[in-house]
Amino acid sequence: MSESAGNQPVSRNIVRAEGQVSGADREAHFGHRAVTVWFTGLSGSGKSTLAFALEAALLERGVAAYVLDGDNVRFGLNRDLGFSPQDRTENIRRIGEVCRLFQDAGIVVLTAFISPYVADRDQVRAIHPEGAFIEVFVDTPLDVCEARDPKGLYVKARAGEIPDFSGISAPYEPPPSPEITIDTTQPLNACIAHLLAALPLSNGPRR
Repeated sequence: MSESAGNQPVSRNIVRAEGQVSGADREAHFGHRAVTVWFTGLSGSGKSTLAFALEAALLERGVAAYVLDGDNVRFGLNRDLGFSPQDRTENIRRIGEVCRLFQDAGIVVLTAFISPYVADRDQVRAIHPEGAFIEVFVDTPLDVCEARDPKGLYVKARAGEIPDFSGISAPYEPPPSPEITIDTTQPLNACIAHLLAALPLSNGPRR
């Protein structure tokens, strides 16, 4: 896939290294397709809950899966970033590249990021092979998210203590055509059953 000039690395003295193991080799080894499952939605929508529950369900079925959670990533890889629009874009760019590496390694990688901007999510999709990026819109209404408020963030945002808070003082752009839409006002087990049925892990896990 060609890259635009704006996506080129600063250094010009680098060349991509090619390994001897293909994506098909990894798919045959693991017994399932490798995809990035990208959960997007407001804070408190249930992204992390879904991702971790799905990870457990996939592992039970022999699928190699791993969760990249938004807060966890900000403790390490992205600890230098805040929540300005520019920092949010860079946050998603970096984690998108990590997801692509996981996917290339044959893993089903599950992410739980607000990722409020359509353009940023589309950039992550663009670096994946066709069909390997599965966008899951966690379509939980704002009032439900705010009533849950598991981290107490909405109270602070309403009080003006947290600037650039998605859905309150900063925009959240819902995906126009996600592969999967989940309503987390439904029971968790029903949501996971729906996700398991919808994921395109075509080869099926090895038993």
